[in-house]
Amino acid sequence: MTHQNRRTFITAALATLSAPSLLRAQDASALNPLVQRNVSGFVAQDWRDHFSALDRVSIVCDTNSRSLHYWNPVGNDYRIYPTSVPQTNELTKRGYTKVVRKKVGPTWTPTVNMRKRDPSLPAFMPAGEGNPLGTHAMYLSWPAYLIHGTHDTRKIGRQSSSGCIGLFNYMIEELFTITPVGAQVRVI
Repeated sequence: MTHQNRRTFITAALATLSAPSLLRAQDASALNPLVQRNVSGFVAQDWRDHFSALDRVSIVCDTNSRSLHYWNPVGNDYRIYPTSVPQTNELTKRGYTKVVRKKVGPTWTPTVNMRKRDPSLPAFMPAGEGNPLGTHAMYLSWPAYLIHGTHDTRKIGRQSSSGCIGLFNYMIEELFTITPVGAQVRVI
């Protein structure tokens, strides 16, 4: 890597780390095509490639690059957020869905399958510090699939969920504010 490329890469990485949600329509992978699994490995998406209706908030959850892409209804506000993604392909549901409900301070009830995989899980967890859904949750039309925050920041950028898409709490709070119920979502 040349000195100029290294400086460009470092500058982009520092800018991304200091304000990841402000990364706009930049194909960061062009800076280093070998980096695919961190914030500098985001690949810009185009909403027109994913949705036929472009008159509403649109979200693409990219499980490969572990990122969530947001567009406002006009398409001039494009944001990228780093995410956690499902642990395995079997836990990953792909396709089209939508946001059907939003909740500040979500409670958590593990599914039967989650409790089979890990019998130590509680039957129910109230909102608060230990809750794996973090501070905000957006429920999808697919039962038991959410876009939510996390108190465990080590999960972001990893295959660590049982099917949900997780964001840092401060990022889900921002996304929660700008995303209405009815927003279209595609998981790829």
